[in-house]
Amino acid sequence: MSSLNDYVYRCMKNGHYWTFWELQDVIKQNTGKFYGEPTISASIRALRWEQNRTKYGLPTEGEVVERKRCQGRKGYQYRLVLS
Repeated sequence: MSSLNDYVYRCMKNGHYWTFWELQDVIKQNTGKFYGEPTISASIRALRWEQNRTKYGLPTEGEVVERKRCQGRKGYQYRLVLS
């Protein structure tokens, strides 16, 4: 059984930028489960935890989640820093 952290990681492991809404849509399409923005935000933050860095093979030091403001609209985009 997969957790939301697993779903978020699977989406973000491609290194592209994602908004909460894009993650929300892809996860709903693939699992049939709807998660709100605060829950997705918490899972993105959880990718920084030591146990998740180890589980997903992320760098053990430094920032693993990069954030930038969306151009021309509200919100942010997030991406995993894989190296």
